[in-house]
Amino acid sequence: MKIQSIKNLGYFRLTFVILIASLLTACSSDTETQQSESMEEAEMESAEAAAPNTLTPEEEEQGFTLLFDGETTNGWRGYLTENFPGAWEIDDGTLHIQGSGRGEAGAEDGGDILYDEVFSNFHLKFEWRVSEGGNSGVFYLGQETDEFDYIWMTAPEFQILDNERHPDAMLGENGNRQSASLYDIYPAEPQNANPAGEWNTSEIIVYDGTVVHRQNGEAVVEYHLWTPKWEEDVADSKFPELNENWVDVAEEGYIGLQDHGDDVWFRSIKLRRMD
Repeated sequence: MKIQSIKNLGYFRLTFVILIASLLTACSSDTETQQSESMEEAEMESAEAAAPNTLTPEEEEQGFTLLFDGETTNGWRGYLTENFPGAWEIDDGTLHIQGSGRGEAGAEDGGDILYDEVFSNFHLKFEWRVSEGGNSGVFYLGQETDEFDYIWMTAPEFQILDNERHPDAMLGENGNRQSASLYDIYPAEPQNANPAGEWNTSEIIVYDGTVVHRQNGEAVVEYHLWTPKWEEDVADSKFPELNENWVDVAEEGYIGLQDHGDDVWFRSIKLRRMD
């Protein structure tokens, strides 16, 4: 009986060990399957979020619309003209200004472009990359009037720049002419632009005078229009000196892309109204 009990005990132990091993194997297999499925889902979500000139399900739910579809110039035209400037082209799903090497709007058929609709409170997203030594900008709340030759005379500018090569990066004060800065007024902090030739993600949020610039996932500028501090900071910038007829920023206006004579590419331009 004693020998038989020992045998039975050994059998039960062996059975228990096999059962535990089976459970561990099953759990490991389930975990690996879940990890694999999670990785696949993450990859799909990442691919969807990264697809140029498309809206994610979340953006659709939030009410974003595309201002550029990657295939046509629908909705865009030149500043002070109904035509679309020939120096701009659609290049592999981007809006591309072909550099003239002749400075601001120096090309014979160049010039700034704007989206033919005015906005007041909004959230704008876009991606951009700049050529080596390149310079450009995104304008918002801009006005279109024969009194001004350029939209920058009426609009805040989200600066676009090759910080490593363009001399503007060393001018101004405290880096306020570097990428994502409110040009010549408020510097982008931290300065996190990618090098020339690489894509950057950017956002501009405007709501009842509060403005935020975001670059590559970080808020880098925040300021407040129409306040005493705003008036003081504008007065300390170059704008009143360059434009004797300086007018304060309007409550609604156009979004524009600058031709500064350099190659710059834009894509995934999307906006939602916040009125």
